[in-house]
Amino acid sequence: MNLLLDEIARATARLADAGAASPRADAEELAAAVHGVKRAELHTVSDGAFDARFWEYVARREAGEPLQHITGRAFFRYLELKVGPGVFVPRPETEVMVGWALDTLRDMDVQDPLVVDLGTGSAAIALSIAQESPRARVHAVEKDPTAFVHATRNIEDLDERGQVRLRLDDFGTALNELNGTVDLVVSNPPYIPMSEWEYVPRDVRDHDPADALWGGGEDGLDAVRVVERTARRLLRPGGHVAVEHSDLQGNAVYWVFAEENGWRDVRNRRDLTNRDRFVTARLGTD
Repeated sequence: MNLLLDEIARATARLADAGAASPRADAEELAAAVHGVKRAELHTVSDGAFDARFWEYVARREAGEPLQHITGRAFFRYLELKVGPGVFVPRPETEVMVGWALDTLRDMDVQDPLVVDLGTGSAAIALSIAQESPRARVHAVEKDPTAFVHATRNIEDLDERGQVRLRLDDFGTALNELNGTVDLVVSNPPYIPMSEWEYVPRDVRDHDPADALWGGGEDGLDAVRVVERTARRLLRPGGHVAVEHSDLQGNAVYWVFAEENGWRDVRNRRDLTNRDRFVTARLGTD
C-alpha cells in the first residue's frame, strides 16, 4: 500500500479522536498541501517523496488550528483563495447566497450590473460574482487592515478582467459616490451575539477575527442593521440586497428590512441543509 495513504489513515484516526468534524477530509487536505498535489492525486505520491512535515500539520489541526490557516488556502465555489490569521475563512453556506445573487443578476435587464460586497474579508463573494458574471462591476469594502491585505492578494491573483475594486473603509459610510446607482448589495456581516460565545466552535472563536464574528447588540444584529441602512442608501429603485445570518436569526433579520423603509419582496432563504441562512429584499420603486 502507498505510504502516504497509510499515514493519512493514521492521521484520520488522530483527528477523529481530537474531535475534528471531518477528519478524513482534513487529513487528505493537509497531505495534499504538504506534497503540492490535489486530493485526487494523493495516490501518485511515491513512498520516497513522503514529507514528514505532514505530521506537523496534523498536530496543529489536532490542537484546534483551522485547516485553512495551516494550508493557507480555502476553496469557495470555483475559487482557491489565500487565507490565514486575521481574515474570516469563507464557509460553504455562503456559496448558496452567492448563487442566488448570480441568478438575480442574470434576471436583471442591466447590461453591466453594479454590485457592492460589504465586509468582503478574503474577497470570496466579490471574486465569485466577478468570475461568474463577467459583465458585473464589483466594489468590495473591508475595514480591517489585515483582512484587506488578504483581499488584495486574492484580487491580484484571481481578478483576471479587473472587475473588482477594493476599498479600505467602514461599510456603514463607504461609497457615497455610488448612492442610488447600485443594482445589487450582498454581505456576510458579523452576526453572532456574544451570549452565544460558548457555543461557537473553538477553532472559529479562537482563530477567526473577532470583528468578523460578533455582530453587536443583544441580538447580534447591529452589523446587519448597518448593512440595511447602507443598502438602502446605495441601491437604485428596484435594486436587490442579500445578507447572511445564522440559522436562528431568520425571523429577526426579516423584520430588519421593514416595508416602511421601502423594502419589498422580503424573503428568508435556506442553505443546502434546509436551514434559514440569508434574507433577500428589493428596494421599492414607489
